[in-house]
Amino acid sequence: MPPREQDRHTIHSGAPHPSPPPSTTFQSIDPSTALPLCTIHTSPQSSILAAIASAKSALSAWSLTPPSARARILRRAATLLRARNAALARIETLDTGRPFSETSTVDILSGADVLEYYAGLIASGGLDGENIPLRPGSAAVHTSKHPLGVCAAIGAWNYPIQIALWKSAPCLAAGNTLVYKPSEFTPLHAEYLADIYAEAGLPAGVLNVVYGGGAVGAALVAHRDVAKVSFTGQISTGRTVAGAASGALKSVTMELGGKSALIVLPDADVAQAVDGAMMANFYSSGQVCTNGTRVFVPAAIKAEFEACLVERMRFIRPGDLFAPETNYGPVSSKTHYDKVVGYIRWGVERDKARVLCGGLGRLEGVPLALRDGYWVRPTVFTDCRDEMRIVREEIFGPVMTILSYETVEEAVSRANDTETGLAAGVFGRDLNECQRIVGLLEAGITWINTWGESPAEMAVGGWKQSGLGVENGRKGLEAWTRNKSTLVEMGGTVPTVFAKL
Repeated sequence: MPPREQDRHTIHSGAPHPSPPPSTTFQSIDPSTALPLCTIHTSPQSSILAAIASAKSALSAWSLTPPSARARILRRAATLLRARNAALARIETLDTGRPFSETSTVDILSGADVLEYYAGLIASGGLDGENIPLRPGSAAVHTSKHPLGVCAAIGAWNYPIQIALWKSAPCLAAGNTLVYKPSEFTPLHAEYLADIYAEAGLPAGVLNVVYGGGAVGAALVAHRDVAKVSFTGQISTGRTVAGAASGALKSVTMELGGKSALIVLPDADVAQAVDGAMMANFYSSGQVCTNGTRVFVPAAIKAEFEACLVERMRFIRPGDLFAPETNYGPVSSKTHYDKVVGYIRWGVERDKARVLCGGLGRLEGVPLALRDGYWVRPTVFTDCRDEMRIVREEIFGPVMTILSYETVEEAVSRANDTETGLAAGVFGRDLNECQRIVGLLEAGITWINTWGESPAEMAVGGWKQSGLGVENGRKGLEAWTRNKSTLVEMGGTVPTVFAKL
């Protein structure tokens, strides 16, 4: 049993501040054992106000700090993250239930990549404006980019520290200050990240942390001094957050859910397509917003695809989360376990889909000491129809649905028949045809012959109900700035209609 973490309290003005009594608390739970890891003190209204005031107080000096100096702090933070990768990955594994083989190779390292990317961008003119000659020698327009001000970021529970870095890196690079609320299900990373930023030289008050559930997030969104809200989470919550923020004309970035389509083209390498479908459904135990859970397979090769998939399913290895061979963990919480199992039960009993692999019941291969954790059998439903609930609704768990098709045009039409548009992908040998099909798919993030990679340089964001705005890439920095345009008249006179005739 891992040692308990120290209690977590609101962080503002550069240090943790215990809540005044009476304070309410909740537990962070290890999903692999269902045992508590840490006591989290919910930030009361007074602490939320203090965190926002701290960010507001730090804003002037930080926004005036030269981009090159901000870049040096971000680079130092990235270096510290890489140096402490193993220890931070251990915390992420305990908090999320995802195997150390994942967290130690993806979460912290990819977050450090984003810090380095934005450090390089702002140090090399990424915040420069434009100069536009209007009337040569007489008038010109120049633009400049400015911070938005105090911003709020509300994190997600599946990739906690990575998502915290996706939000904080461009926010701080642009000269804003931040109040960050981690998910109440996976909050342990936030204090470690705040400590790393402080050690890297980030001034006190530039990054602040509050803890709690929806009420704490709502208080951040509603505060008049918060200029922007960045949220990652489910669509229903995102609609509420975006509605509250946009009602006050705040900037928003929403990275929401999806029900993404993966289309296997008739000429695809079947083994490669199966590998892609496995990554698109069972990596992180299916708890990835971009998962390609609707797998469209030509009827002519469906049997071959399924046979190859059944063979590959043997390579899913649950077990001790810190063992290097383990590549599959529990889902993140009891609440989420009940939701995912409920969908599997619905697929079996109500949708009447055929279970190719998995289904209800206890997952084999889980060590005895971990049997009380939130383990779900990786499940594949086949012979699915578009109207089935398991096909139409986001499950956010290790559940794949296979749908057969006759023509590619039919597959594209059915793939687009959804209110979401986060991601999509195509597998095929003819890259021209793959590019053509990707161009027809209504999604903001697309892949060809791979799935899931999201480098710092790649701006990502959803279409339709899957989000507003983008994260990462050059456009991800622009999302944390506001524009000022200035017209300069140099001709010595003011163009006017009010002149003597």
